[in-house]
Amino acid sequence: MALPWFESLAKRGPRSGNTAHASNLPEAPPQRMAFIFVPNGIHLPDWTPKSLGHGFDLPTILQPLAPVQDELMVLSGLTHDKGRANGDGAGDHARSASVFLTGAQPRKTAGQNIRSGVSVDQIAAQTAGHATRFASLELGCEAGRSAGNCDSGYSCAYSSNIAWSSASTPVGKETNPRSVFERLFSDAPGKGRDSQAEQRERLKMSVLDFIAEDARRLQKTMAVQDKRKLDEFLNGVREVEQRIERSVDDDSAHVELDYPRPPNTPRDYGEHLRLMCDMMVLAFQTDRTRIASCMFADAGSNRSYRNINVADGHHGLSHHRDDPAKLAKISKINQFHVAQLGYFLQKLKDTPDGTSNLLDNSMICYGSAISDGNRHNNENLPVLLAGNAGGLIDSGRHVQVSPETPMCNLFMSMLERFGTPVDFVGDSTGPLSELQL
Repeated sequence: MALPWFESLAKRGPRSGNTAHASNLPEAPPQRMAFIFVPNGIHLPDWTPKSLGHGFDLPTILQPLAPVQDELMVLSGLTHDKGRANGDGAGDHARSASVFLTGAQPRKTAGQNIRSGVSVDQIAAQTAGHATRFASLELGCEAGRSAGNCDSGYSCAYSSNIAWSSASTPVGKETNPRSVFERLFSDAPGKGRDSQAEQRERLKMSVLDFIAEDARRLQKTMAVQDKRKLDEFLNGVREVEQRIERSVDDDSAHVELDYPRPPNTPRDYGEHLRLMCDMMVLAFQTDRTRIASCMFADAGSNRSYRNINVADGHHGLSHHRDDPAKLAKISKINQFHVAQLGYFLQKLKDTPDGTSNLLDNSMICYGSAISDGNRHNNENLPVLLAGNAGGLIDSGRHVQVSPETPMCNLFMSMLERFGTPVDFVGDSTGPLSELQL
């Protein structure tokens, strides 16, 4: 099992990272980045702060982020031009997922000749992914499909994926938190890994039971504060294991759903989202990967949200035609998603990382590539950037960028701070200067 960064062990040798440091100093924690996609746009009047700069008031949808507001940047005005039809007709939802991290116009096809662009997470993974066990981690909560027609002549591959390793290769996402956990924390190769997982399932043993003796030996060499940190980490791993077990086995958490649920996943959607957030925190904390993406739901998702008393399908509601009742329900769904983001950000903030915490050393981009679900427009996108990249971002602000500023300009700036600068991403025109004052 990979472990967090420990100050008392750092002196034993250099740790690979994406930032250079003087040889006589302990290696600082590396940067991490994550991208979270939500579908069907946002009710912008309840999303957009009324004032700019520091000290802005959080509107209704963003209120769950109050505990992490100082680590948050609200970016208004960004655009994904290649999410627009540009002569290709209908299919806005498929384009919105495909363009979200690529900034590339997807080829309109429901066949095998799909084409988009390399996504920002995979650009970073291809450059810096060698430093970790997994170059990147792709997660989601709806399995989707990889073939067939899902949106007005666009392949389901566009609607179900936001990560693309090449223009023709989407990177499939994992929707089962148990499978993610096994992938992250089982080191035996091939069939050996599967047999270990099956053995633990049969014996109801924790992954921690298999490394207990190693942990005891390691603790003898650690400073007091790092012993405590190791105990906290192992307790956290145990808690996640137990929650995965409960989420699958607990019939009391059952909620009727309107979509086919992949087998062996939590019955409660909120718990599913939180477990996937836990997987990203654990992956970052253990340095299994420094790059992650998560689709809270697929593009055009029409799931209902009975857990928050919204029985209507999300996509259907997004075609609201300014109906106040529908707008209120959309705002409620938007706030529910943001609350799960808040859970993720708080977990990062509460997790020590060197002399700071994981959120301080991360960049978490959250948003949608559609602004208003009724208009299907792709300008003035709802975008949040959390974390300050180790002091390289002036967070805690609401920033308004110039109209038609490509969202890919934000990605250029994130890659620069991640230590993997590039000349362009998708349709970028240059770095986003507004990230720092």
